[in-house]
Amino acid sequence: MHALGASRSWARFKRNIPLLVMFVPVVAFYLIFKYAPMFGYVIAFKEYTFAKGVFGSPWVGLKWLEIIVNDPFTLKIVWNTLFLSLLNIVVGFPFPILIALMLNEVRSMLFKKSVQTLVYLPHFFSWVIIGGIFITLFSQESGIVNKIITLFRDEPLPFLYQANTWISIYVGSGIWKEAGFSAIIYLAALTSIDPTLYEAASVDGAGKFRKIWHITLPGIRPTIFLLLILSMGNIMEVGFDHVYVLQNDVVYSSSEVLSTYIYKIGLLGAQFSRSTALGLFESLVGFILVVTANRVARRFNQNLW
Repeated sequence: MHALGASRSWARFKRNIPLLVMFVPVVAFYLIFKYAPMFGYVIAFKEYTFAKGVFGSPWVGLKWLEIIVNDPFTLKIVWNTLFLSLLNIVVGFPFPILIALMLNEVRSMLFKKSVQTLVYLPHFFSWVIIGGIFITLFSQESGIVNKIITLFRDEPLPFLYQANTWISIYVGSGIWKEAGFSAIIYLAALTSIDPTLYEAASVDGAGKFRKIWHITLPGIRPTIFLLLILSMGNIMEVGFDHVYVLQNDVVYSSSEVLSTYIYKIGLLGAQFSRSTALGLFESLVGFILVVTANRVARRFNQNLW
């Protein structure tokens, strides 16, 4: 029996060799570019200098983490990061669902595909292009929006130089760029819903909104929870490009986030140990939020593990 089992295992292994060979680059990618760089976190516990290197630099324990916790400006940056990320999730997360629900109700395939292409297209633009578009639209001196506003009032509005309006532009540009991509994921999830459920609901006299509430939304609920958990994992990783291209000195106190701060003190300021400690802190908070979101999802039987 043991020999027969071993023979079957070997035969199954031989059949799967092509798949395993295809999987090797994926494993190599994660080992080289994801796991190996984690060794660099040791710098967060050292007084790192180029001259002494990683191994020669002296250990300082939790010095840099204590500086982060006790520095009011760093805590302000952490708050900015959390606030902008939560705002992106609270305001931006429902938009792809709404787009997918509306497109799912469209019966004209030409119109559906045209709208789908238009809302998906901005995903392919870099943040440099997106930033240039929104700066062109909302610039105080030459922005198109202010050109229209000055037709009705004397002074243009400083959209990019006030914290509230800057945050609105930041969130709005993020929704415009990424909502179409997420909507396609939800549209794919909608195809798995059994059409007979809608037919049965129509026989029972249910209208559009009742079908959406009782059939469509429950049908894509696993996808919603999955994307929400993934979003919670990235809550401390506000995109560097997104903030950097829209940022200016006037709204610095409200727009500075961990990614831009790490760039400035790490690459520009050569404070490698402190910036690494900030990155470690960012990763730890993200890990805690993912675990918390998964525990909440478990109550709805939609957890990942």
